Amino acid sequence: MMANNEADLIVFHRNLRIQDNEALSYGSIRQNYKCIYVFDEAYWSGNGKSLRQLYFLKDCLRELDNSLKKINSKLEIFIGNYIEFHKSLLNNKFTLHFNYSTDIEYYKSQFTQFLKLAKHQYEIKVYNDFGVQRENFDRDQWSRFWENQMNKPLCPEPKINKASHDRSYLSTHTVEEFINKYIDIQKPDFIEIQPGGSSKAEHLLETFFNERCNGYRTKMSNPFDAKDSCSRLSPHFSFGTISIRSVYQKLKKEYFKSNFKSDLYSFKKRLHWHCHFIQKFEAEPDIEYNSMHSMCDNLRPSEDQELIEKWIKGETGYPFLDACIHHLRRYGWINFRMRAMIMSFASYNLWQPWQKTSPLLAELFVDYEPGIHISQVQMQSGVTGINLPRIYSVLKQSRDQDPEASFIRKELPELSDESNENIHNATMDVDYPNKIVDLRSSSANARDKIWGIRKSDQFKQIAKEVYIKHGSRMKQRRR
Repeated sequence: MMANNEADLIVFHRNLRIQDNEALSYGSIRQNYKCIYVFDEAYWSGNGKSLRQLYFLKDCLRELDNSLKKINSKLEIFIGNYIEFHKSLLNNKFTLHFNYSTDIEYYKSQFTQFLKLAKHQYEIKVYNDFGVQRENFDRDQWSRFWENQMNKPLCPEPKINKASHDRSYLSTHTVEEFINKYIDIQKPDFIEIQPGGSSKAEHLLETFFNERCNGYRTKMSNPFDAKDSCSRLSPHFSFGTISIRSVYQKLKKEYFKSNFKSDLYSFKKRLHWHCHFIQKFEAEPDIEYNSMHSMCDNLRPSEDQELIEKWIKGETGYPFLDACIHHLRRYGWINFRMRAMIMSFASYNLWQPWQKTSPLLAELFVDYEPGIHISQVQMQSGVTGINLPRIYSVLKQSRDQDPEASFIRKELPELSDESNENIHNATMDVDYPNKIVDLRSSSANARDKIWGIRKSDQFKQIAKEVYIKHGSRMKQRRR
């Protein structure tokens, strides 16, 4: 049993790594600590969460557990929500260590309630994550804050644990018990997703810097090339198997000796944008359900479940769009431009409310990061008020990104004998789903409705307020 007045409890949520982990580093200083992962089934049934993300989590937990065992510790899994977790502590004297997470409303509510219940019983330390300002948020100074966070020294390695491994004071499962009982019994809904774990993240980073980044700036737009040319670190950032700070600092060292400076510069900008979008969600968590611009929530008052189902299953009648969705469903990842096109089609051409389509799309992403996903969904739906509406043409993207239709044929083998022209025009001779909407008329209708509300003085005034809170200051700083 841990000594009541000296014990540290390190609670994991998404920072599933040993390296540069503040909660683990500082929680291990007294060398008398326990490591707990709280698994809440309600959270994993929440907005945008899915089985494919759980399978990635499985790899992360296994590797973290193995790494902790090397320092005489281990990862224990508590099953329940944070309120139940608080009750299970039974007034033992702990210092509790958490890495802060910007997450969906359910998690935020649970964690906030936990802090209120526990603050009078325990010493609680919550450490910042990413480049997110939790308090005294200042958009004008945010970029400077982010740079300061990224340039801070990495956290010291965690110290070897000297505590007993007796866990009778808290009802937990081993990692393998948890995996067998809660994950492996569920049938996967995908073919192959990226493996999780810090070692996989480090390998991806190394190969990206050494060779894969060559042409990244242009290849990232093409779903065929992007699979290998993008860093593929996004799920590792989402689950915290590698810290953005460590990646940023390695990038700075690599940049000066690299032959791919323009590509690495583009990558650097995307590290910045990653945290920029999460900051929006942190500053205004209501955007999980409400449009950034309040007047936009009346744009799409109802949904058509049949249209939404055909869209999310990749049965729209437009081969390139369908191929992208099929690829996403199989592998849990597709490049950013295609994500934007998929969402644009749902919001503009199908005119469906983003609140209904957003979680369905999020469930397909292994790398689902709520702050980024929700902000991008709103951008591609024209409801932020500060981003110009962009309606992607799926036929143009088909020709631009897959001119030989090789990606389409790979994902949709039923079109293997169809001509490129027919595929790009979505006028197949073979049996194929009918087009669920006319692109030209639906785009015109969406354009009229979006620009119709943007003309009013009221819209412009609210948009100014949105910009003050969320708008990027990058251009402003360069002047």
